[in-house]
Amino acid sequence: MIDKIVGLAENLTPFALIGAGGIGKTSIALTVLHHDRIKQRFGEDRRFIRCDQFPATPAHFLARLSKVTGAGVENPEDLASLRPFLSSKKIVIVLDNAESILDPQGTHGREIYTIVEELSRLETVCLCVTSRISTTPPDCETLIVPTLSMEAACDTFYRIYKHGERSDSVKNVLERLDFHPLSITLLATVAHHNQWDMDRLSSEWESRRTDILQTVHDKSLAATIELSLASPMFQDLGPDARDLLGVVAFFPQGVGKNNIEWLFPAISNRTDIFDKFRILSLTYQSNGFITMLSPLRDYLRPKDPKSSPLLCTTRDHYFSRLSVEIGPSSPGFEEGRWIMLEDVNVEHLLDVFISIDAESDDIWDICANFMRHLHWHKTRLVILGPKIEELRDDHPSKPQCLIELSRLFGAIVNFMERKRVLVHALVLQRECGDDNQVAETLMFLSLANRELRLFKEGIQQVEEASEIYKRLGNTVAQALQLKALAYLLYDDRQLDAAERAASRAIDLFPEKDNQYAVCQCHRVLGHIYLSKGKKKKAIHHYETALGIASSFGWNSELFWIHRSLAELFCAQGRFDDGHVHIEHAKSHAAGDKYKLGRAMELQAGFWFGQRRFKEAKSEALRAADVYEKLGAAKDLEDCRGLLRQIDKKMNGGELSQMTLFPMCANFPF
Repeated sequence: MIDKIVGLAENLTPFALIGAGGIGKTSIALTVLHHDRIKQRFGEDRRFIRCDQFPATPAHFLARLSKVTGAGVENPEDLASLRPFLSSKKIVIVLDNAESILDPQGTHGREIYTIVEELSRLETVCLCVTSRISTTPPDCETLIVPTLSMEAACDTFYRIYKHGERSDSVKNVLERLDFHPLSITLLATVAHHNQWDMDRLSSEWESRRTDILQTVHDKSLAATIELSLASPMFQDLGPDARDLLGVVAFFPQGVGKNNIEWLFPAISNRTDIFDKFRILSLTYQSNGFITMLSPLRDYLRPKDPKSSPLLCTTRDHYFSRLSVEIGPSSPGFEEGRWIMLEDVNVEHLLDVFISIDAESDDIWDICANFMRHLHWHKTRLVILGPKIEELRDDHPSKPQCLIELSRLFGAIVNFMERKRVLVHALVLQRECGDDNQVAETLMFLSLANRELRLFKEGIQQVEEASEIYKRLGNTVAQALQLKALAYLLYDDRQLDAAERAASRAIDLFPEKDNQYAVCQCHRVLGHIYLSKGKKKKAIHHYETALGIASSFGWNSELFWIHRSLAELFCAQGRFDDGHVHIEHAKSHAAGDKYKLGRAMELQAGFWFGQRRFKEAKSEALRAADVYEKLGAAKDLEDCRGLLRQIDKKMNGGELSQMTLFPMCANFPF
């Protein structure tokens, strides 16, 4: 950036350095002012004016300009009286902290702006403006000052702090300061003056955060931020502005730029306020969110979240969106995809308010809803997991939270953890004596055992759940149990019993409801008939399932159905048809790494079947890498078996007909 600015100054091009307080605008301006090329170009005619050191009136500005440049005009009334002097030589003038005189809401802001604009157009003057406000003369080339690089941040810190070698712990703190120059300088100064070692520096940061950024000479981050908030433009935004900044500061991601309307409906001028925040360099946009530098965020966020009415209202808006029904058959399923962008914010919101009031029933119900949203739209674990397990066992929301947590474990292929959590939930449900909940948890536990290939145990649990629902007269729940039983029986190679269970489930489901479960029943019937060698019947049921899933846009089901059809055609040697379905499967993986791994493994099987061994090995290695990173041990073992077959063939070995299409030996469930 320095070289670019020096080039602008040499060509007498006016420019403005814009950025938040403490970002380093003044340091850059001074560096340029004392640069060898600038000294050579302008000699002694390099002038620096601190605009926050005189009253913001045209008369005071013109008088300071006359004095600093050496024009010698007493009490100039306008720039015209200084023009002869300023036009007689080439001169570079820095207006530092220009926001103090250019603030549009200042009493004389418009008049001073006109003078500065005229000054920027003088052909012999190179004007440099440093400002927190982006409203600068149009002829000025605007340069947004970025934060430091990691290397520059470390250099800045260790140039001041002289009590230790470079360490990763310092890098971690500097990164959490967003490499904000002033914050780094203050931190290094405080640590140097107090002679803190690295351990003390880290502990002070963890306990006090930006509160430690104040030197013995009363230089502080707080003073810099409060200076921005004292500006006329900010004060003109009204009483809601500071609270809005606090909400932006509270959320790790900031506030979604498309969410302003529904998050803050009671603030009539919300859009204008957020526009002004950006003009004042208090916020910036990143990946669709309005956010701010970490030190500003740390300083401005509410220290007691419950004391901020606006934050509590914002919390309620988020939580109300989480309370809607979620599931592939629900009307709002697609709308629920908003969580894919906002999950980090919502998780932080829950984490903070759970820490404040862990005994609240409502907050834990919302926590369960949040995990349910993640399960369907953005599979990952949550930082709330340990808090859920630490919750007292007699808390009414704990079993449901454990069940939702188990679904996340299952989705990331950690089936042992899924079972462990479900066993805990089942114990709690039995103690509560709620038969419906016990049956539901038994069904989830049977699925976990199926994933662990403990089919007999899973069948026993499904049958117990089915008996409970039969006693309760819940026909739909009985149908769901029969569907789960069909999959377990198929896995256990009890094909006739599996066929009866799946067919009976379809008969029990109401005609227009539970289409997701009906789709899965047709899918397992496809597996069953294929295993029986009845390929036409298998294709019929796969295509029926495909029609249902396509009408609702269920990516997960569409992935598995297309994958099943691809394998079927692969086994028949119909590779063109198989490739069509595997491409469809990939398109429906929707960023799910496990599904992508399964698609790559199948693609490897295709190449193997066509004797394209190099392509097969490349794809199988990619799949194995995915499984290894996910900890999917059984899938990794199967994939390595395929790799051994490929290597054997590449080395001239012969394969039996049984291993010609190795993928088909392990049909997807």
